[in-house]
Amino acid sequence: MVNGDVFVIVDYGMGNLRSVANALRFLGCKTVITNNQKDIVNSQAIILPGVGAFGEAMNNLNQLGLVDLLRQQALIEKKPLLGICLGMQLLADSSQENGCYQGLGIIKGDVIKIPLKSSLRLPHIGWNDIEIIKQHPLFDNIQDEKNFYFVHSYFLNCDEAYISSYCFYGSWITASIQKENIFATQFHPEKSQGNGLRVLRAFSDFARRHNHTLREGVNA
Repeated sequence: MVNGDVFVIVDYGMGNLRSVANALRFLGCKTVITNNQKDIVNSQAIILPGVGAFGEAMNNLNQLGLVDLLRQQALIEKKPLLGICLGMQLLADSSQENGCYQGLGIIKGDVIKIPLKSSLRLPHIGWNDIEIIKQHPLFDNIQDEKNFYFVHSYFLNCDEAYISSYCFYGSWITASIQKENIFATQFHPEKSQGNGLRVLRAFSDFARRHNHTLREGVNA
């Protein structure tokens, strides 16, 4: 049984879980890969990674009974949550990828295809600089080079109030978001070497501080 100091990586069949777990363990975080509802409830923080199609991902989450649980943990319990790549897109209200699909509705916005310009191709694969709009807390340890690794054809189009960084790939697209206890990156921190580890460390530090504050509030 997971206890309160574990970072849960949600396994909903959409890949790229062990590399995320390995990066967090390198930073000294206790992690478990699971789709067990009790484990998610008892965790210190939730990591929602993912690679693949939005519709299939939402179908898997629904079949596992995790849609309402993730919403409740993020929006009501205020548990720290980090979405990565597809995991970021799933936080949206909807997606236009190969149809129209309903998302988790945690962040108001829609997932749309990157508009193609000039000779650029999709998917957008490789290293890209980001422009940081909100330094604190996710990018506190990023000072000079702001280079991260991307693999995607769609991005989360949302209110600027939620956007913490952009990247430019023919047009400006959302690279990361934050809303209170909710964070997400379109890039892969677990594949972004030193900068990626700095982002994951910043999230883990935030999760510990945030949960300590919540416990103090309950015990006051």
